[in-house]
Amino acid sequence: MELLKSLLDFLLHLDRYLDTWANDYGVLLYAILFLIVFTETGLIVMPLLPGDSLLFAAGALAARETNDLSVWVIMPLLIVAALMGDNVNYFVGKNLGNQIKMRERILFFKREYIFETEKFYEKHGGKTVIMARFIPIVRTIAPFVAGAGSMNYGTYIRYCILGAILWVVSITLLGYFFGNFDIVKKNFELVVFGIIGLSVMPMLVQFVKVRLRRATA
Repeated sequence: MELLKSLLDFLLHLDRYLDTWANDYGVLLYAILFLIVFTETGLIVMPLLPGDSLLFAAGALAARETNDLSVWVIMPLLIVAALMGDNVNYFVGKNLGNQIKMRERILFFKREYIFETEKFYEKHGGKTVIMARFIPIVRTIAPFVAGAGSMNYGTYIRYCILGAILWVVSITLLGYFFGNFDIVKKNFELVVFGIIGLSVMPMLVQFVKVRLRRATA
């Protein structure tokens, strides 16, 4: 319970944490940001780390003159972190995919998840990889399932690179240009919930469409 409280506090007050770390560690904050993004995208058991809000807060922090952080360092660094994490996740999934298909489940992955995801990838193609990048939790699971499924690595990595660039650049620059407005700084918790809400909206819309389709079938 204490761990969840600490994680929630970290998520809702990322701006304060990053500001404190920037003052305490200086440019070492680059390494901290890299590790957080890599862990969220690369370790299948760590899907609850704050990817979107972290990028937004990092962009806002880089815009302030009170530290030496540069948004032009943050963006390529975190693109690399996201790509490295995705590749680790993809190849772990590739190595465990056959085991999952032969068993009913491994950890929280059921065999049916792999087959359903394969169908989804076949229907929507590589753009699914880009869409998944913007959805919390899904962006952690998607590379693993892509590796465990039948998606060719050449196809996967092309869309993976494009998705990482779009994700990091768009949200970081959003924070850079708007994160230091007083109304944003005073209501950062609401901004976090707003970012999360916008991120999960496509998934909710898809879920509703599937349920309606099944109800009318």
